[in-house]
Amino acid sequence: MWGQRLFAGPAEAESSVSFSGLVQMDEDTHYNKVEDVVGSHVEDAVTFWAQNVSRNKDIMKIGCSLSEVCPHANSVFGNLDPKKIYGGLFSEDKCWYRCKVLKTISDDKCLVRYIDYGNTEILNRSDIVEIPLELQFSCIAKKYRLWGLQIPSGQEVTQFDQGRTFLGSLIFEKEIKMRIKATYQDGTVIAQAEYGTVDIGEEVAKKGFAEKCRLISGIDVCEAKKPDPSQLALRSLKNPIPLWGRRSNQSTFSRPKGHFNGRLTLDVKYETNAGNHMTFPKESLAAGDFNLGSNVSLAKIKQDQKLIEENEKLKTEKEVLLENYKALELKVEQTSQELQQEKTAAMDLTKHLESTLKTCVGTRLKNLAAKVELLKEIRHINISIRFGNDLSDAMQVLDEGSFTTLESLNELEKIWAEYNVAQEKIQTCHNENEGSILIAKRNEVQQKLFVAVDVFILEVDELPLEKRLKTLQDLSTSLEAVYGKAKEGNNSEEILRKFCDWQCSKREQFTSVRSETEASLQHLVAWFQSSQKVFDLSLGESLTSEDMIGNIDEILEKTESCVCKELEISLIEQDVVDKEIILSTYSQVLQKIYSEERFIATLLSKYKDSVEFKNQIIDCLNKSPSVDYLLSIKKTLKGLKAQLRWKLVEKSNLEESDDHDGTEIEKIKQEITQLRNSVFQEIYHEREEYEKLNSLTQKWFPELPLLYPEIGLAKFMNSGGLLTMSLERDLLDTEPMKELSSKRPLVCSEVDGQPVLLKGYSVDVDTEGRVIQRAASYHRACGSAKEESGLLPLIFLFLCKSDPVAYLMVPYYPKANLSAVQASMPLTSEEALKVMKGVARGLHTLHSANIIHGSLHQNNVFALNREQGIVGDFDFTKSESQRASVNMMVGGLSLLSPELKLGKPPSASSDLYAYGCLLLWDDNVKSLLCSLIYSRSSMTAEQVLNAECFLLLKGKSIPNPEKEIEYAQHNKEDESKMESLERYRERQEVGK
Repeated sequence: MWGQRLFAGPAEAESSVSFSGLVQMDEDTHYNKVEDVVGSHVEDAVTFWAQNVSRNKDIMKIGCSLSEVCPHANSVFGNLDPKKIYGGLFSEDKCWYRCKVLKTISDDKCLVRYIDYGNTEILNRSDIVEIPLELQFSCIAKKYRLWGLQIPSGQEVTQFDQGRTFLGSLIFEKEIKMRIKATYQDGTVIAQAEYGTVDIGEEVAKKGFAEKCRLISGIDVCEAKKPDPSQLALRSLKNPIPLWGRRSNQSTFSRPKGHFNGRLTLDVKYETNAGNHMTFPKESLAAGDFNLGSNVSLAKIKQDQKLIEENEKLKTEKEVLLENYKALELKVEQTSQELQQEKTAAMDLTKHLESTLKTCVGTRLKNLAAKVELLKEIRHINISIRFGNDLSDAMQVLDEGSFTTLESLNELEKIWAEYNVAQEKIQTCHNENEGSILIAKRNEVQQKLFVAVDVFILEVDELPLEKRLKTLQDLSTSLEAVYGKAKEGNNSEEILRKFCDWQCSKREQFTSVRSETEASLQHLVAWFQSSQKVFDLSLGESLTSEDMIGNIDEILEKTESCVCKELEISLIEQDVVDKEIILSTYSQVLQKIYSEERFIATLLSKYKDSVEFKNQIIDCLNKSPSVDYLLSIKKTLKGLKAQLRWKLVEKSNLEESDDHDGTEIEKIKQEITQLRNSVFQEIYHEREEYEKLNSLTQKWFPELPLLYPEIGLAKFMNSGGLLTMSLERDLLDTEPMKELSSKRPLVCSEVDGQPVLLKGYSVDVDTEGRVIQRAASYHRACGSAKEESGLLPLIFLFLCKSDPVAYLMVPYYPKANLSAVQASMPLTSEEALKVMKGVARGLHTLHSANIIHGSLHQNNVFALNREQGIVGDFDFTKSESQRASVNMMVGGLSLLSPELKLGKPPSASSDLYAYGCLLLWDDNVKSLLCSLIYSRSSMTAEQVLNAECFLLLKGKSIPNPEKEIEYAQHNKEDESKMESLERYRERQEVGK
């Protein structure tokens, strides 16, 4: 086959064929029409697939197109259309080919046929993809059936496979002529196949792999039932036959053919297949490789083939014998070299023994002295860790002063749980009469809890908890320094018992070894002392050398053995079993330490709560806290506001009179300013008192909102401390700010010397609660930030008494929004990074609180002092989707992310998209910008904060060469992404 081709897959067996759908060809136009085809796949001894030789270029084009399209195409899902053409990834060569689905095997596997070659395969759904319409044309391979033949009924599987193999040797990858006789309705072509002068059908019949059919209606066809193709394919896959060799990338027509002395030239190139498939050399198929112009008979060709096979067999035997001879010769040479090496080694060993025998005693004593010296040093070192002495000491510390239980704690927790239940009932109660009953019951439990707390505090005060906790911490630190991190395991006393038994055994063994070492050394010293008399010539008495000296060799052997054994125990690492015992025990000891530490921490925490409870409740035992101070503040506020209104009326009257005195008016203005400041001071005091009552309500007295509904504590709590009922717009000296907003009332004022903005929101009964809830969530997120929140703070939220308007007070930063700053004096790169880092921090604060901004644009991003960036608030009357529906633009680029334009709800990802668009003016943030535009699904505001361009702001002293290399490596990729971004912007502008 030519072009980009598959391996021939398993064939499908058809035991019989039905001709009920046969269509007789038009004798004038198609009957006996000759086609030149090349065999591509064999199903059985009479059925095969072939490709027209004229479609060579088409196959090449299809292969190129599929290799470009399929890797990027979508995998199929749902029900697959058996009439549709897909792209399939062939498992053998990992190339893409056109295929049709024959049958769905399971949810993730399908049986497909490669329509341009005819073979089948079971593929995963992930390996099947959609292909474009221009590749959805008819298949190139056709299914052919040999004219006048059928498979004999009852044919055995072995003969069936042999017939398929034989037909493959005659037609596979050979150019054959097909004389068309008829065509089935399913497209199967009935034809007479010829290769040169050989009738392929007759050859198959001669071999007994097929039999002649009887004639029906004047047409020589076979009458039998055609089975389901998908069932045939599945059966073929279960019983595969050898494939017909790996297909080459060259055309069949390029293979050399010719004559030499009137005989056929044989191609001796072997074609092999991978895996467990059979290999077919060209010589074995030479019987079918005819030259079309040759008159050589089939018998002669078979005889030549047999001679060639015998010749090749002899050549192979000769090569094997030659290789065996060379291997034996090499082995003899290697054996001779090894023998010579052994002789040399034996001679060297003999010389070494002769030299060492002369100094044997001296060398032995020197070695023993060195080992004894090493043993002295080891005995001075603490090796208790080898036997877990530190662990046994730790276990003793844990057992001696352990705090594992406290009687008063159990009683306290029981009463405290009862107290919490009573508190929860009061908190959920909305009826004053029922609340009074619940409060009375709570007070009874409160009295019991007060007594239990007092007992618990006294008992804990007598315990050395801090000292014990310090001891446990030091103990765990010292053990971790020796053993490292402990593995997790279940708490088991069996492990500790096993450790104690192991430690006792090891200590006994070590003590025994030490005793033997000391005894052997003393024996050696005694020998040296007694041997002096034998060698002292001045002594007159006669001594028998045999009795005095004894067997010195045995003494030395025993001493060396004992010393080496003790050194081995002291120096050699413990085995796996010993280590496992020690580490398991270490894990158990640490668990006990941590358990006691947790218990002490629980005691200390409960002690702290108890002390706080006692201090708070002692003045309010059996009664609720008073709100008189808050009421007095409200009364003072009421008087101050009345004075302020009176002064405002007085000032207005003076200004309207014809003979007004400027000095008097100025004096009244000063008084008005003082009164305003006093009003706000009292409002701040009121907020502080509300916060105290809020804390008491949350912790100890949930009945306060029920007992004192007139103070509006519930509203204050629901608003997160933002709502105030004492502030009114007419108390402020306001100035309209129409240039900032034409959609809602927006006025500017001043509070405590700070310019503020009042944003008015039209509300009704339904929207008022939502506005308060959204503003409270924003306010809590701003207040919960541990560092700078990066958000515009909210000062007050109050409701207008005369109109359905809610006013939100925020700081006013004139001409500090990003749009105004960039229009007047654009930020430098360093300033821009500082500002946008603050904006990223603000988004991170919001997203951490599960708040989506939805309307981030250049007018509500502020650059304070050109270095601190903060995110402005949003319209609290609108939901996230409503805020995001406004078409925001910056620099000709829409800030709406693509998913928002498709109608999807706003998300943190869409906020980051708008953030990325605001970064477009700076060329130094290309890498971050590409991530914000292309990788938003995996990008978070926290990752933006840790981007390299922002980290560089912390210090620019030393450049990082690794980062520069990394940037150079990815520079081309970033440029490509930026080009894609520019094209995206152009499409945005064209689509407006």
